Amino acid sequence: MTRLVVSSLAIGFAAAAVSAALCPPAAAATKAKHAAKPAAKAAPKPAAKDAASKPSLVATFGDWNVFVGEVGKGRICYTLAQPKSREPAGLDRDPGYAFISDRPAEGVRNEVSFIMGFDVSPGGADSKSDAKGASKSRTRARTSAALAPVALVDESSSFEMLPKGGDLWVKNAAKESALIAEMRKGAKLTIKAASLRGHQSIDTYSLTGFSQAMERLQKECPGK
Repeated sequence: MTRLVVSSLAIGFAAAAVSAALCPPAAAATKAKHAAKPAAKAAPKPAAKDAASKPSLVATFGDWNVFVGEVGKGRICYTLAQPKSREPAGLDRDPGYAFISDRPAEGVRNEVSFIMGFDVSPGGADSKSDAKGASKSRTRARTSAALAPVALVDESSSFEMLPKGGDLWVKNAAKESALIAEMRKGAKLTIKAASLRGHQSIDTYSLTGFSQAMERLQKECPGK
């Protein structure tokens, strides 16, 4: 649980910076235009120390970007990508990201997580039921079990995922390295998960450039 809490903070910090760094030029111009409007009080200038702590884009390989920044007392290096496609197209959700990070100061290497953009259902059977709602409960249980979150590389190698809020983690942390090894060899990564309302979402990522991005990540954050 500690791993999820600490890592969620790091992901939240990084994702906020990433969304700004990857913001399309038109959107950036709009933000700049609104920011130019006079305010009642001038906003304080950020301290140089704060500015230096923000993640910065250091390299791009295919569909994967590599960022380096500071979190807490140590450095964080991560590579991420956004889905090439999201199904169903009409489902309302926030942006999604695939996120692999290293935090040497915390002894964290090759940590895999996915930002889904909605609160994810854990799947599995629902044991709560009563006499009147037994039939509905059985239906929900069957549906829920079918929608347990999973990561698939080239639709063949499968890895169970563990949800926490809107994030997904490899359920068995010992298999993170195996997932990364498959991603290095693969062409496509598919993440299947359901929302708390039961809507299934399928995010598909290109793995073009992933292997090179991982090499750069390890160069930026070498192990001790």
